[in-house]
Amino acid sequence: MSTLTTTRSVSAQDNSGTSSDPSFSSGRGNQWKTLVTKGFHRAAHPRIGTTLGIGLGTLISLAPGLLPRTPSAQAVLTGLLAAAALAGAGFLRFALLRWDFDINRRWDRFRTPLLGSTVLVVVGMVAQATHWQNRLRMAMDTVLIGPDYWLRWALVSVVIVAVLTGVVRVAGWFARKLGSVRSIAVGVVAASVLYLVGIPAAVDWRQSAYAAANATIDPELVQPVSYIRSGSAESAISWPSLGAQGRKFVTGSPTGPIRVYVGLDSATDIDSRVALAIRELERSGGFERSNIVLAVPTGSGWIDPDAVRGFSERFGTDVALVGMQYSYAPSWVTFVFGRDTAVAYARALFNAVERRIGTLDHKPELYVYGQSLGALGGSSIFADDADQDRRTCAALWAGPPAGQVHRAGATVLANSSDPVVHWSPSLLWRAPELRDVRVDAPVPQWLPVVSFLQTSADLLAALNAPPGHGHRYGTDQGTAMGTC
Repeated sequence: MSTLTTTRSVSAQDNSGTSSDPSFSSGRGNQWKTLVTKGFHRAAHPRIGTTLGIGLGTLISLAPGLLPRTPSAQAVLTGLLAAAALAGAGFLRFALLRWDFDINRRWDRFRTPLLGSTVLVVVGMVAQATHWQNRLRMAMDTVLIGPDYWLRWALVSVVIVAVLTGVVRVAGWFARKLGSVRSIAVGVVAASVLYLVGIPAAVDWRQSAYAAANATIDPELVQPVSYIRSGSAESAISWPSLGAQGRKFVTGSPTGPIRVYVGLDSATDIDSRVALAIRELERSGGFERSNIVLAVPTGSGWIDPDAVRGFSERFGTDVALVGMQYSYAPSWVTFVFGRDTAVAYARALFNAVERRIGTLDHKPELYVYGQSLGALGGSSIFADDADQDRRTCAALWAGPPAGQVHRAGATVLANSSDPVVHWSPSLLWRAPELRDVRVDAPVPQWLPVVSFLQTSADLLAALNAPPGHGHRYGTDQGTAMGTC
């Protein structure tokens, strides 16, 4: 009987999932109450550095930019800047504690008022950002934003900050477990492996990806049949060797301008590629036309089809367009790591075409066109401003990076909303020197550091703007070309 009673007692205790001891239940309840109370206290009384860091990062991210943004793009910028400012606040707090100055303990009474003030300022900044974003959208004829935009922005921003903060905390936990000496040793080893192995591997991987994209043939593109196009049956340049952007350039209506293009895979080196371009111009009848336009591509080898249409409107069929690929990486990658290549290719091709024209009885007018990095490459052809008028009929530069191009005798197209035109490291400490800019949208007031960060973020979406805005230029790239 005693055994049966004991068994029932144990079973009842197991089925309830808790002890029947009142003191045990009370202890568990007090623990949860303490945790909830601490969590609420931390949320209502965050550290001064936490409030200021997140607030400052959020305010900087909401400053006026050049282009409209999606809620996700805005959230990524906010999350990264808030996390960076939070890290800076953490380092500052650590430094002050080394000097036995605990800002949170000394100024504890300011925590709640500071939090409330920061929230009010952020809310006001969100209202201002809504007004600015809608001004840009009205100027560019796109859909206005509403409250749902900021709801998605807030959710994604919080997730990004939480994830980055968690990563830092985990790293800090490991550092404390290892100790200072071993943490430094692990950090040095990790940095060395990253520099010697990780970064080269990442670069090789991206280069392979760019090369694969360049080699992939779009099934929707049809190989040209006209003899006046590179890549046709009569051409010495094979269709696959043109590259992704070259194949786009030579396709389309079989009539119109002659289109000559030499890809990186069309020949083995720069001299061979230049010689191939000259032979293609001769074969296709390019030197028999009255006008030749040397089109310097962007970093990926792209030549804007709007520019091609513009030259067709300007010259009709009495023109030959010639371009030569110097990279298959995106323009920003080539701008940072291979700008000299763009210069070398533009100069080599121009000099060869110029020499060949000099041997002809019928001398076509020579023009130079370049967009973005192509504008820098094309402009570099001329050692000084006087050379441009003497050696060409006219030149046109569209969206030149930081506006750094030779302007004498050239037409410059630059949208005020184009971050490529604005961006430069000097934007950190001084306003951009904008010349020949077409004001197509509201232009934000320059702010030290802030404008640099905002413009850098806008670079990622420069080509996503509506036509005539951002880094997108229309047929005036051809029709606005100057005359002799």
